[in-house]
Amino acid sequence: MRLLLDNPSLSQRELADALGVSLGKINYCLKALMDKGLVKVQNFRNNQNKLAYAYLLTPLGIAEKASLTKQFLRRKIAEYEGLNREIEQLRSEILEQNSPVETQPPQS
Repeated sequence: MRLLLDNPSLSQRELADALGVSLGKINYCLKALMDKGLVKVQNFRNNQNKLAYAYLLTPLGIAEKASLTKQFLRRKIAEYEGLNREIEQLRSEILEQNSPVETQPPQS
């Protein structure tokens, strides 16, 4: 959806190449987004190339993109915080292992 927002005139083939997926998969996904009302297609009637289309996010599509972005950021922040806790735990373990062990002299 980000690609469509930034580049509505990308062809399905260009979208497929940019995302590293098949043309059929892009076609399927665009149809699903259109069915959900998240994307609309606009044909450039004045264009010499009658196959030229623009895939535009609808207001609902823009809201959904924002919601997905928010969810993505929440997930990534949680992952980041979890990794920081794990790193601190590992640092503590290393410090414990490297600290000199106090030994008491043998009693006679």
